Amino acid sequence: MADKKVSILNAFKTIIWPRRNLVFIGLILIVISKAASFVAPMSLKYLMDDIIPNKDIPLLKVLIGVVIAAILVQAVTSFLLTKILSVQAQYMISELRAQVQHKILALPIRFFDNTKSGELVSRIMTDVEGVRNLIGTGLVQLVGGTITAVVALILLLNISVSMTLFALIPLAIFAVVALKAFKIIRPIFRNRSKINAEVTGRLTETLGGIRVIKGFNAEQQEHSIFQEGVHKLYQNVKKSLTATAVMTSSSTFLLGVATTGIMGIGGYKIMSDALTLGEFLEFTFLLGLMVAPIVQMSNIGSQLSEALAGLDRTEELMNMTEEENPEIRTLTPETIKGHYIFDNVSFAYEEEKEVLHEVSFEVPAGTTVALVGSSGSGKSTIAGLAASFLNPNSGKIMVDGHDLSRIVLKNFRQHLGVVLQDDFLFEGTIRENILFPRPDASEDELQNAVKAAYVDEFTDRFEEGLDTLIGERGIKLSGGQRQRIAIARAVLANPRILILDEATSNLDTESEGLIQQSLAALTKGRTTFIIAHRLSTIRKADQILVIEAGRIAETGTHDELIAKEGRYYNLFTYQARI
Repeated sequence: MADKKVSILNAFKTIIWPRRNLVFIGLILIVISKAASFVAPMSLKYLMDDIIPNKDIPLLKVLIGVVIAAILVQAVTSFLLTKILSVQAQYMISELRAQVQHKILALPIRFFDNTKSGELVSRIMTDVEGVRNLIGTGLVQLVGGTITAVVALILLLNISVSMTLFALIPLAIFAVVALKAFKIIRPIFRNRSKINAEVTGRLTETLGGIRVIKGFNAEQQEHSIFQEGVHKLYQNVKKSLTATAVMTSSSTFLLGVATTGIMGIGGYKIMSDALTLGEFLEFTFLLGLMVAPIVQMSNIGSQLSEALAGLDRTEELMNMTEEENPEIRTLTPETIKGHYIFDNVSFAYEEEKEVLHEVSFEVPAGTTVALVGSSGSGKSTIAGLAASFLNPNSGKIMVDGHDLSRIVLKNFRQHLGVVLQDDFLFEGTIRENILFPRPDASEDELQNAVKAAYVDEFTDRFEEGLDTLIGERGIKLSGGQRQRIAIARAVLANPRILILDEATSNLDTESEGLIQQSLAALTKGRTTFIIAHRLSTIRKADQILVIEAGRIAETGTHDELIAKEGRYYNLFTYQARI
């Protein structure tokens, strides 16, 4: 219960209160609308008891005019409510989506390593949808419905206390049923968001990996997994529908009992001359005005429960610690040269499972360090630490004499460039992908990057040249072509620090020869970390670190390590034989 109060309080403080003026206008409009809705039922008494018996035509015309005016007021206020609040609710949804996406982008790499992209899409697009019921007509209808029910109750008591009290008994029972149902429904809605995110995440993965699925004839397997997910979603929806059905059916039954009782009591009172026909009709319509918002509140209550469940998950995400911690990262060096010192750096992805053990080495600014070793030895982890994607569990990484964990990331990463083994290309044109780090770069700068990475070697054969569409993740290009675009992108970025993770792994022998020339130009004067399995590509590195089981086994230049005839010598001679 405490969590629910906190959630409602936070929703009020962050969403409703900042827009109190709009909500207030909405409340005024709904009060006017509800006041107008009382005109028709209250006019029935005058129609049946005064106008018709006295055949008063002029008063009948006045009464019809007043009722039409009331209906017009209701129509206008309804339009304005939708225009003001519903539109504002949709604006809020778009704003919240942007905020959540901005927050997610600010989270550390570790978060993305442990979370499906499809799940994040669901949390950005779906979880915030319910806010429309907080700032939109839902909340205002809840308040307006309460006002209507209270006013109608006072008028009903004024007509007949006994009939009103009889009608309140089934309504009180319905209120108890509804409250119990809401307690059941809210956790169901919260769980639904989670299941929906999981199913969306898996579906995104399936569509992204369609070639692997078809290649291994695994369509049925993926279908079964998805079918199981949507069945879980169905079971969840079924539970909420059952709870909603209990409320709906109980309201139908209890209201039916109330209506039947009112017919009996009212009929007896009319025959006993304790109630006029006009008063009975007025009572019946006013009872409808009192009951309708109470029943409507059950639906609005479900909507608000769903909204708060989604906002709970959104709030949970928004409270996560960002990668850029302004309390810790306070340093903003004027320039970054790229002089690295790793000082007893240890790192673990999971507790008590260290990947790096007290690694120490120095990389002078403008030099190239190559990281070699078997798979899983810790090469990519060192590169991730150098790029500030990861933070060490112990030890320090110094850049130009500054602790990297304290440098403002935006300040540091503007000097960073990365070329990864499976580098990501965005759907669009080759030109757009190369311009990604610097969209405002000149045509000359673009062409220099294209030539440096030998991208023109294949784009000259394309009809559209650099404006060729490459498909999702660059699927229409070969691995070597994608890699050259990634290198051109890094050339255009003109970074001080460069991370090359298997940058030539997807290249054929001819392309590799071309790329080696462009990489030589790219790395000149820049601090470069190269991860390479092909040892022939790193012979000119200023320093080679041989990493084994998270430790530095050997260090030196190519010639020095060959002369030692140690681990590097064994790796190099083995590859040379292949």
